[in-house]
Amino acid sequence: MRKRLGTATTEVLLPPSVDGLRVHMIGIGGCGMCGLAAVLRRLGAAVSGSDMSTFHGLGPLVEQGVCVSVGHHRDHLPVDADLVVISAAIPECNPELVEARQRCIPVVKYARMLGAVMEHGRGVAVAGTHGKSTTSAMCVHLFREAGLAPSFVIGAGSAQLGGSSAVGDGPHFIVEACEFDRSFLHLRPETAAILNIEPDHLDCYKDLDEIVEAFGKFSANVLPDGLLVRNAEDRRTLLAARRCAAAVETFGIAEDADWRAVGLEVERGRFSFDVLYGGSLLLSARLAVPGRHNVANALAAIALAHHAGVSPERIAAALGSFQGVSRRMTLRGEGGGVTILDDYAHHPTEIRVTIEAARHCYLPKRLWVVFQPHQHARTRHFMEQFADSFHLADEIIVPDVYAARGSSEGPGHDGSEELVARICRNGGRAHYLPTLQAAADHVAAHMAQGDLVVTMGAGDVWKVADELVQRIR
Repeated sequence: MRKRLGTATTEVLLPPSVDGLRVHMIGIGGCGMCGLAAVLRRLGAAVSGSDMSTFHGLGPLVEQGVCVSVGHHRDHLPVDADLVVISAAIPECNPELVEARQRCIPVVKYARMLGAVMEHGRGVAVAGTHGKSTTSAMCVHLFREAGLAPSFVIGAGSAQLGGSSAVGDGPHFIVEACEFDRSFLHLRPETAAILNIEPDHLDCYKDLDEIVEAFGKFSANVLPDGLLVRNAEDRRTLLAARRCAAAVETFGIAEDADWRAVGLEVERGRFSFDVLYGGSLLLSARLAVPGRHNVANALAAIALAHHAGVSPERIAAALGSFQGVSRRMTLRGEGGGVTILDDYAHHPTEIRVTIEAARHCYLPKRLWVVFQPHQHARTRHFMEQFADSFHLADEIIVPDVYAARGSSEGPGHDGSEELVARICRNGGRAHYLPTLQAAADHVAAHMAQGDLVVTMGAGDVWKVADELVQRIR
């Protein structure tokens, strides 16, 4: 390995193989980091890591021989570590990172390591502001059902896939390509998708133009003999795709889309449709996951699977059995005529489409949403859009803002109370309750037969769903 010692910008030449490498991962509890840790372990690396608290997926990692420490302390860094991998949220003041710098241990970010591992296979990358996890998992399922046995790392758990990562015997490596911190620019995929581009992560991008520029650079990273598929109904994806040297195809409902869904029918929120490719009927699809937005996600996955050689018959059959990923309208429990769902939505667009899908799928008498805002900066940037996104919900509960790992801001009412006030001004019924426990208590005291409760957010609002499931049982 080559390193520039004593600086915060360590240059690291990664080895051609991780077999026998001793890797320490700071922030290992993040879904992507957790998935990468499992992949590195299965490829023969000795893996350790740390996180601020226990996390979902800790048990399986430990069972695979990964040594995980709770909390961050310089002593958690093994004396014989060859390489340190950090999540994008880890600050330079982290004691384990400081210790690594002092000991001149090479340090790379998660995305750089993921890109290096992906280069050992035929990379398939799914990018976009929304839908990345679902579409990536859908691709994995389509490839698996066709016998292609891909390796993968995605940003959400999946019981159907056996977790958020795996090492397969096939040549393909499927990854979720995240734009946060421009992480996806470390990837050089053979095929890729851009699902959509909207403003987000404005803590690391100046404006929407910078976001589109980053997606353009991602497009330019697709191998020239590969394929990029983009959303035909999103003009920003067109701007981004102009930098792509590979073939570019489009997907959507629009008449000029290369991959087009026609004849849409819906039953309890789940869509059936025919897929035209180049104007000719390729297959008929029937989705098991609800929501119109999943039609677009499915079209992108279909295009990527078709390029990999999966037959239309296998694609159609696999789409019908795909069950989605964790925290995407996940049914957590039912009892006393009440249904509890949990969802990861934390952007106004995601909130709107999730509430719409939940209402059409479950037909509730009342729809409750317990929304935990994620990060103060995002809440401030999209305050009005957030307030407009709950119009199909009957009751909205908003606890304090969740401050993500690495944020200098702690949780607090700043933002939550303003959001509630704006929702009420828009004609909605919203209440600010600062703690998750208070939110759970309020919903439990007022929910009734026929109600649907959706906990929503990228933080730990799922704890409210857990609490309510216990109460209805």
